[in-house]
Amino acid sequence: MVNCLASPQTRHRQGSSGFRRINFALFCAGLATFGTLYAAQGLLPSLSAALHLSPAGASLAVSVATGALAVGVLPLTALSETLGRTPVMTVSLFATAGLTLLLAVSPTFTVLLVLRALQGLALAGIQAVAMSYLVEEVHHDSLGFAMGLYVAGTAFGGMTGRLVGALVDDVAGWRWALAVVGVFALACAIAFNCTIVPSAGFQPRPPRVRESAGSIGRALSDTGLLGLFAVGLLLFSCFVTVYNYLGYRLLGPGFGLSRTVVGLIFVAYLAGSLASPFAGRLADRFGRPHVLCVTAVITLAGLALLATGSVAAVIVGLIITTGGFFAAHAVASGWVSARSATLGVQGPAVYVFCYYLGSSVGGTVGGLVYSAAGWPGVTDYTGAFLVAVLILAILLRRLRPAAPMAATP
Repeated sequence: MVNCLASPQTRHRQGSSGFRRINFALFCAGLATFGTLYAAQGLLPSLSAALHLSPAGASLAVSVATGALAVGVLPLTALSETLGRTPVMTVSLFATAGLTLLLAVSPTFTVLLVLRALQGLALAGIQAVAMSYLVEEVHHDSLGFAMGLYVAGTAFGGMTGRLVGALVDDVAGWRWALAVVGVFALACAIAFNCTIVPSAGFQPRPPRVRESAGSIGRALSDTGLLGLFAVGLLLFSCFVTVYNYLGYRLLGPGFGLSRTVVGLIFVAYLAGSLASPFAGRLADRFGRPHVLCVTAVITLAGLALLATGSVAAVIVGLIITTGGFFAAHAVASGWVSARSATLGVQGPAVYVFCYYLGSSVGGTVGGLVYSAAGWPGVTDYTGAFLVAVLILAILLRRLRPAAPMAATP
């Protein structure tokens, strides 16, 4: 269950010193999380060439990490109830950095996959706890903006991991690329540890497996949360498919771009850093349902541009797709956190589980689609997910406010 012991008067508001420290620390955590998690995504064509793997086979370097992350979210959420939010996040960040450095010396692809799975479990400590930490420590009037800044950190991290990885890969190979990303992650972990504000809205307690299971069960019984869990799964299935296989398309016939140029194109990830806090502000002002509908339509428009044969149109389409996705994710995740706090359930943990399950399963299936039908098949595959998100967003506009549930004794 999400604890909310801090009163609204003691929680940090936008503009306060505590608010700035919290957001800087979680921005660093987001940088490290997505930087390490998706650096491998920019290296997939190199892994295919060096290790003689198909696109779907190479994509396992991404899928096993996101799958392990999904599996680790719920138990690590329960563990954070005992050990505390900030200790779990701190240990997770340092473990992630160490594992990234080990990836650079993997003797075989099998060993690399094992290390990536362990890395996914370590990253679960951040993804399982960050949203709950924000709900407990940030005033509800500033929560949308804070959530948007955190998601912006993940977006900037994803861009940095892909860009740095691609540039170093083109010069020195994929092993050095992973080593450099590992050093970057270590710097982020140190910055987080020096900046994060200790929890004031949380009180550690002994493990309560039955209560945690009951909390998850109540989250799964709420129609609104179920819809939002589906939104997260569908959004990330779409997004990770685009970023997993667009590099293959741009390196191949019809475009023939270099790895450095493809890496630079992924600077489009910056659109997510800008769109996330902006969407959070809009959600605080105009309501989450309306903003979620708009962001789903924007992402669909970006996918349409990605289907063209022009490099310029593909770049614009990638910017729009990335901005739309991160804006939608910021709105959905903030909505889950707020509704879960009202209901007193572990909604954020279930959302993160569904979100990364979409990445793991949806991204791997996307590779099979790409191998069988090329980019037109990817467009149809990802477009269907976004149409479903739009339908869910329209249905969620009719959702009634959550009524607080009594906690299970």
